[in-house]
Amino acid sequence: MKTPERIQPNRQVVAFILMVFLSQACPEPIRYSVIEETESGSFIAHLAKDLGLGIGELTARSARVVSDDDKQRLQLDRQTGDLLLREKIDREELCGSVEPCVLHFQVLLETPVQFFEGELSIQDINDHSPVFPTGEMLLKIPENSQPGTLFPLKLAQDLDVGSNGLQKYTISPNSYFHVLTRNHSEAKKYPDLVQDKALDREQQPAFSLTLIALDGGSPPKSGTITVRILITDVNDNAPEFVHTPYEVQVLENSSLDSPVLSVSAKDIDSGNFGSVSYGFFQASDEIKQTFSINEVTGEIRLTKKLDFEHIKSYHVEIEAIDGGGLSGKGTVVIHVVDVNDNAPELTISSLTNSIPENAPETVVSIFRIRDRDSGDNGKMICSIPDNLPFLLKPTFKNFYTLVTESPLDRESRAEYNITITVTDLGTPRLKTQHNITVTVSDVNDNAPAFSQTTYTLRVRENNSPALHIGSVSATDRDSGANAQVTYSLLPPADPQLPLASLVSINADNGQLFALRSLDYEALQAFEFGVRAADRGSPALSSQARVRVLVLDDNDNAPFVLYPPQNGSAPCTELVPRAAEAGYLVTKVVAVDGDSGQNAWLSYQLLKATEPGLFGVWAHNGEVRTARLLSERDAVKHRLVVLVRDNGEPPRSASVTLHVLLVDGFSQPYLPLPEVAAAEARADPLTVYLVVALASVSSLFLFSVLVFVAVRLCRRSRAASAGRCSGPEGHFPGHLVDVSGAGTLSQSYQYDVCLTGDPRTGEFKFLKPIFPNLLVEDTEREIKENPNCRNSFVFS
Repeated sequence: MKTPERIQPNRQVVAFILMVFLSQACPEPIRYSVIEETESGSFIAHLAKDLGLGIGELTARSARVVSDDDKQRLQLDRQTGDLLLREKIDREELCGSVEPCVLHFQVLLETPVQFFEGELSIQDINDHSPVFPTGEMLLKIPENSQPGTLFPLKLAQDLDVGSNGLQKYTISPNSYFHVLTRNHSEAKKYPDLVQDKALDREQQPAFSLTLIALDGGSPPKSGTITVRILITDVNDNAPEFVHTPYEVQVLENSSLDSPVLSVSAKDIDSGNFGSVSYGFFQASDEIKQTFSINEVTGEIRLTKKLDFEHIKSYHVEIEAIDGGGLSGKGTVVIHVVDVNDNAPELTISSLTNSIPENAPETVVSIFRIRDRDSGDNGKMICSIPDNLPFLLKPTFKNFYTLVTESPLDRESRAEYNITITVTDLGTPRLKTQHNITVTVSDVNDNAPAFSQTTYTLRVRENNSPALHIGSVSATDRDSGANAQVTYSLLPPADPQLPLASLVSINADNGQLFALRSLDYEALQAFEFGVRAADRGSPALSSQARVRVLVLDDNDNAPFVLYPPQNGSAPCTELVPRAAEAGYLVTKVVAVDGDSGQNAWLSYQLLKATEPGLFGVWAHNGEVRTARLLSERDAVKHRLVVLVRDNGEPPRSASVTLHVLLVDGFSQPYLPLPEVAAAEARADPLTVYLVVALASVSSLFLFSVLVFVAVRLCRRSRAASAGRCSGPEGHFPGHLVDVSGAGTLSQSYQYDVCLTGDPRTGEFKFLKPIFPNLLVEDTEREIKENPNCRNSFVFS
């Protein structure tokens, strides 16, 4: 495309006016401060909070920090909203002797475009010592000099400013001189040697003193110079400059060694005392490098290229010294005149190379223009060709936004080449051009595609809420917004499944999260659908199935079913002393709500009143005697059995068994002290329940006894049975196995009757009844024992 050579006047004038208007209407800049030499990456301020913006808004709007100079010394952390130092800042390098030292920057935000102006004040630290230009100076003083006369000494330079800069001078103790520190109009401090009493060359022709320059730091730093003083003969007139101050203007593009001006001083003395030599007085390194002075003629010449953008003027102190050592001071002010020697600069801050067709006004690029010259040389006009559907809008100061003027039609034109031209108003005019290529993207014509049609995820139960359990992924072959995929959950096929409380999906990346802790015992697996839709118009979508398998965790401790652990009095197991080794005392029955190896239970005897007497089988919980019982074994035994599952880590439960050794079934069974204490501690509700249950049971038992007694009284064998005898006591509600092996080989029945004596509650065991003779023998026993009031059958 051919770029037009002429500049469009109308568009240039409008852009210039808008730029001036926006620059005047900008809000007050935000201000921060930082100490120089602070490490890179150090925190300056929470910029997002100061601007009233959210942290996510910085990323969404592509926030960035732009400085006025070429070096980007600041950086913005979009994730936290913090303004950080990119590199160490040397205040002396950045600002020199200028105080305050301020670094100007701008904060740029996109969509919509917004600017904020900021200032970072660099605080000085005491990192430089005062330095004299030489290590020694020679001062000639006439012997007729009067007390109180001032003699200028060489000035020390301290790159620091403020209180850290040069504050005062001192000199080594002596009886002839002291130092006076004077303030100059440019905030410089000059040392003057003050004569305290009359000099006598014949008595002391020379002095060697040490001049010390001190700054105001803590602790203060210093520099020294040796002052050699020679007492000379009388020279009573010092040179005087014809004009002071001298002022001259020099073009910044002046050639090297070109003359700047000549200074002249006169001394009315004669001979050697009237001859004058010229030199710079207390000149900085910059002045010494830029200018030179002829000691005889006083002509000042240029020795270094001038740069108006770097230094706009120089204040040069000159000195005229006669042959007698007297000197006069003068000032030369050199103004640097700007010339149009810098072409405009264009810096792209944001660029969008691809724009969807049929889109409304769209930002293509944000850029900044700058001209290092001043005056008309620094004023600029920005333009683009008129035959393109784009507009330039002044945004903030020297920032411009390139936007589309109308919706673009890809079928008409798929690519545009835009030439941005920036021209200054200097003489001659300088310009800069920058080319931007913009392509028009296509519409949404591809639906997202999942990487799998079915996903299987596994999550262990008792997970923490919001746990990431897996991801689904779908891709879209379109570009831009048409390729941005959004994920969502489909309604479950089973209306009973509370999917909304089980899982959620990240709409941006397809990550799946468990919303609550899952319980394998309640839910082993579930399925649901996931939808992936792009952001095109109209939106296209696809679906996939996700199956979640809940893995069992060892979260349930074993639960003991028998003996019952309901807080009531514990069960007591009876063991006859005649039991052999391996006799089955009881069996601990436990279950575990988990599955797999988490539900595999093992049993272990944890504590025993008499170790070695009883043992527990590890796999079935059977409690058996480990040896034959003896008369020396205690009557009451307390066993603690530990039930442990096979999970990782294993869980366990314990149960306490009370075992009572008896000589036979007729031995009275007395409750253990522990049982009585447990009964006494039972809560009232338990007592009420026990009383109610006992009442109902007693009533039922009484009815059965009455019925059986009536039947028994009709029997004719009452006399042959005799009276049942035995010790008083209660018989437990359960029987124990009396076989030698500990397991009954068949079912045994015993006919037990109560004695006819109402004063005793004794039992009498008549004889065992085998199953096939149970009915006949029972009737026969009743006939033979009419005094029995009841009959019990034990298995």
